[in-house]
Amino acid sequence: MTDTGEPPVVANRWADVPVPVQGRRAVFRDFCSCFDQSRPRPRARVGFHAERQDPTAQGWRRLLELVEEAAADGREEFKPLIELSPEERRQVITLPPSIAKLTAVKHLVLYGSNLVRLPPEIGAMTGLEEFTPYTSYRLHWFPYEITRCRRLARSTVSTRALFGNFKLRPPFPKLTSSSASLTGLDPERLDPGRWGPTAFPGCSVCDGPVPRGGLQQVWISLRVATDVLPLLVNACSSECVASLPGGVRDHITTAHRGGRVDQPPSSWD
Repeated sequence: MTDTGEPPVVANRWADVPVPVQGRRAVFRDFCSCFDQSRPRPRARVGFHAERQDPTAQGWRRLLELVEEAAADGREEFKPLIELSPEERRQVITLPPSIAKLTAVKHLVLYGSNLVRLPPEIGAMTGLEEFTPYTSYRLHWFPYEITRCRRLARSTVSTRALFGNFKLRPPFPKLTSSSASLTGLDPERLDPGRWGPTAFPGCSVCDGPVPRGGLQQVWISLRVATDVLPLLVNACSSECVASLPGGVRDHITTAHRGGRVDQPPSSWD
């Protein structure tokens, strides 16, 4: 091999998306210490990110505008973060429920985001064919509703950041109970540190109402497009839980409630 003295050129598959730069203090996302994403270090417990989206933040207000613009013009590719400043990107920790309007979008790009969760309404993006949340290192799980995106065939996810990933096998957060009561709670304003999402618009499986006295929360790992994702199911009944498909090989193959559960060996073992 001849050394020409020229630096290597690395293609950026997403061209105009924001790329994190280390060593320059222009920080536009927060550090995540939920678990070590570089080496296997078994921990007894992990939890959900508890922070809520600030609806007054400029980045959030601009994101709402961008969703409406994309819905109005019927665009097929949606890259909202490139329209935000670094500080505005840092202010966005989820997507709004209004993404349900983006039925024409085929490619959703969230490269390098500060997201900690996605809303169940992503399941309404029925035209979605490609999903790119790559280097979103605080995004550890996905709503089961994403399986409603039947055309989704390609994904680029930082798998080391996922609960139960095959490389490191970090644990899953332990879910509240096998039949949790929502009595006295506002289902549109829940504690994400306890429940994961901030709202339950309906059953993840059948889309029916979630009874206040009988929420069934479980984890299941399924292949969604290119990647195996840890999916949080918010079911209305044990019947809906029983109807879930089997999990994938080399992961926990049944629905479970997180916490101290046996996982297959990591790829490091």
